This record gives sequence, structure tokens and C-alpha cells, in this order.
Amino acid sequence: MSDELQKAPDAEPVKDPGLPEHLYRPQDVDESQAKRTERQIAWMFRVAGLLFVGFFVAYFTIDIDEEFLGWSALNFAFGVTLGGGLLLIGVGIIQWAKKLMGDHEMIEMRHPAASSEEDRTAVLEDLNAGISESGFGRRPMIRNSLLGAMGLLGLPAIALLRDLGPLPHDQRKTVWTKGMRLVNDVTGTPIKPSDLQVGQLVNGEPAIVYETDAEGERVLHGTELLQVKSKAAIIVVRMRPEDITPDKGKENWGVDGILCFSKICTHVGCPISLWEQQTHHLLCPCHQSTFDLGDNGKVIFGPAHRPLPQLPLGLDDEGYLIAMSDFPDIIAPSYPELARDQKKLDNKS
Repeated sequence: MSDELQKAPDAEPVKDPGLPEHLYRPQDVDESQAKRTERQIAWMFRVAGLLFVGFFVAYFTIDIDEEFLGWSALNFAFGVTLGGGLLLIGVGIIQWAKKLMGDHEMIEMRHPAASSEEDRTAVLEDLNAGISESGFGRRPMIRNSLLGAMGLLGLPAIALLRDLGPLPHDQRKTVWTKGMRLVNDVTGTPIKPSDLQVGQLVNGEPAIVYETDAEGERVLHGTELLQVKSKAAIIVVRMRPEDITPDKGKENWGVDGILCFSKICTHVGCPISLWEQQTHHLLCPCHQSTFDLGDNGKVIFGPAHRPLPQLPLGLDDEGYLIAMSDFPDIIAPSYPELARDQKKLDNKS
């Protein structure tokens, strides 16, 4: 800071360079123009709100496999509605700031790093003045339409949260049924006991995925097929029979040391297949839950609280591995109601 400014702190450090006279906006001098702009901005916010509602409706009305001009119709609708709504809110706020909020030039002089009490008071006064000049309280049409649009923005958020996965209720059933073959999830070929060596792990899935409705048997396809197959994903391991200590009632759930377990970790549902041949331990890569497959899939380490569900196995007439039933235990990540549901299931069995 120069000596002159130290002697006269109120003096301007830079002389007026001769800035042109301030040019007022049409909205500043013509109230009808201001009202017109206000209506335009309000309509942007209203249309944005309608687009958010459209996002919510599209989530429930458009099939996930439906196409539009070669694209996913659902993704196209999501992009148009959510993107369009956010774009209109952004454009509306920019127009509000550029055309209706207070418009005057400000000059800020350099000052010491530590602000004085007078400066702090002045900042608060400026903030209050800015709120007043924004017109947020004086322009209820814009304010209410913006608040309405932002409130409706919660609808896409609800739909997106719901799309994270199925609700964790009534998740006991999978597509496994008695007689359904186990197949390799890469090649799709059925598995025979001779295909597996002691210590080997194979990722598998059901051979045929179907469900029965009022019209009879219906083959699944597309996204629905992927969803049910992912829930029914399995791992097949082979151990020496003498290394297996089955619980009561599970003595015949394996075939020559071959056992089958769900691939879905009972902690938060991560896919699991990190196999330790010598210890017969299976590790989840997400949070290191460890299951002893030689001891009925029991948890020996980590945050999981339930054993890994086991699928009873048998052989069909051609010597291929088949399921003898669905999983007796619930296939799902742990959640508070699951312990209660599993207890009811165990009492029935």
C-alpha cells in the first residue's frame, strides 16, 4: 500500500478510467417487459416440473426392453425428461439473474486481510440487500414455480432409488426347481461330476429359466431373464468327501464331494467366488466375509451373519448335476426383517 493511501485510507487507489454510462436493461425501465420476462421464467419452471413428473411416469409405464429409433425407449425418456427439466431450471435461474435481479455496478477496493467490524456489518447488509434485490419475496410467480419444480425433482430421485434393486421382502424364491440342470455360466454347458477336479470351483447358473403363469409356461428373455439368472447364480466346488461335515439333514446334498452354494454374499449381496482350495474357505471381495464351504457355508470371519445358502444336488438319467429343489434358505443380502423371515422358515422345516 502506498504512503498516500496510508495517509488517506478513504482515497480511491485507481482513478476513474472513464467507464461508459451504465446501460439499463429493458426490464429496468419497462414494467411490462419485466412482467413478461417473469412469466417466461415461471413457465420454464412449470414445464420443468412437468418433465420431472414425466420421468416418474415413464419409469412405471415404459418397458425396459422397449426400443425407440434403435435406442432404449426408457433411457431416451429418462434423458429427455430429467435432462430437459434440469436444463429449464438452469436457464430460468440464469434469466432471472440477468434480467430481473438488481443490476448495478460495484467497485471493491483492496483492503487488509483481516476485515474490520464495520466491514463485516457491511457484508451482512450487502447480503440482505442482494436477497431483497433478487426479488425472491416480491416475485411470487417465479418463486412459487421454482419451488414447485424443485419439489417435483424428488419424483425422479424416488424412481432412481427404487431402481437400485428389488425390495428386500419376499425374496426367498429363485427359479431353481427339482430336476433343473446346473450349467457353466460362461459356456452354458451342463456339468457332470467328471468335469470337476478336487479343489476346483466353477461359476454356474440354471440351465432353463422359466416361470408359470395363468396361460402356462412362459420363457423369460431380455432384462427379466438376466435378473432372475443373477439371483440364481451359483458356485460349484469339489472337495474330498472326508473334508465335508454336513449338518443334520444335509448328508445327501452333495454328489461325490461336489457341493453347490449361492454366489450372492449374505452381507450386502456382492458376487463371491474367491476360493481357497486348501482351507475350503470362500472370501467375499467386498468386505472380506469368509465362509467355510466344508462346514455348511458357515461364516468364520467378516460382517456377514448368515451362512451361504446351499443348493441340494443330485444326478439326472444322463449323469448331469441337477438341483433337487430350490434353495431352502433365503437368497438376499441381510436386512432387519430377514432374520425374522429366516426364523419362520426354519421353524416350518
